[in-house]
Amino acid sequence: MPAQILDGKAIAAKVRAEVATGVAEFRAAFGRPPGLDVILVGDDPASQVYVRNKEKAATEVGMRGRVHRLAATASEAEVRASIEGLNADPEVDGFLVQLPLPKGLPETALLDAVSPSKDVDGLHPVNAGLLALGRAKLASATPRGVMRLLAETGIDLVGKRAVIVGRSNIVGKPLAQLLLGAHATVTIGHSRTRDLAAVCRDADVLIAAVGRPALVRGDWVKPGAVVIDVGTTRNEAGKLAGDVAFEEARERASFITPVPGGVGPMTIACLLENTLIAARDRMAAEKRRH
Repeated sequence: MPAQILDGKAIAAKVRAEVATGVAEFRAAFGRPPGLDVILVGDDPASQVYVRNKEKAATEVGMRGRVHRLAATASEAEVRASIEGLNADPEVDGFLVQLPLPKGLPETALLDAVSPSKDVDGLHPVNAGLLALGRAKLASATPRGVMRLLAETGIDLVGKRAVIVGRSNIVGKPLAQLLLGAHATVTIGHSRTRDLAAVCRDADVLIAAVGRPALVRGDWVKPGAVVIDVGTTRNEAGKLAGDVAFEEARERASFITPVPGGVGPMTIACLLENTLIAARDRMAAEKRRH
């Protein structure tokens, strides 16, 4: 029997509805909406689309969303000045620097300049460290979205074998920490893993996040496993393709996410959720100071 499709659009709509309720409560309590800002440097077409979607999604849940556009020729000092301005702005609860940055800009140094309390991407070393300690409130939006998708399956992660293919700082590593926090037994596979297919066949939960179309074949999937495909790559026809050979894997999995329409919508929904969390925490901290 083919796997059930995990509809990321429908589940993301639930998350956004929950956030909209929280935003209304926040506005009633503090007289303003939470603020989500994005710094966009350059004119990368994919980034332009992502940023428009984030701005639209923020508006739809009642947040104030703003985009700060800088030219592709912007210097490190100009980008840093924009970051410092948002760090200091009391009406900005969370913001992110849209990646990738134009060549020549020091990505790590600029991301490290974002205030940890406003780091809704969860990429600052302070937030990464708190996540490793099981104390983070702001985890990367895509891993947070994957965890919500898994929750919607009803699977009990305690003791389950989870395999993540991919070790990026944005998905693989933080997702491993979240799964460990849910008491799963976690393995991270990557390009140098010996017999990656055999490692994947052992997974009760298999998550692919490397950006290589159809890397994970159907016979890599343990019968009954939950398969989450984080990969999004444009194929030769210009269509989005995932890391999993969908039709093959669907014949063996119990649940599977499509590409597009799986993890993607969850990322923006969970970014909004992070912004609301950051806004609440900032106002609580301000109240304690007074």
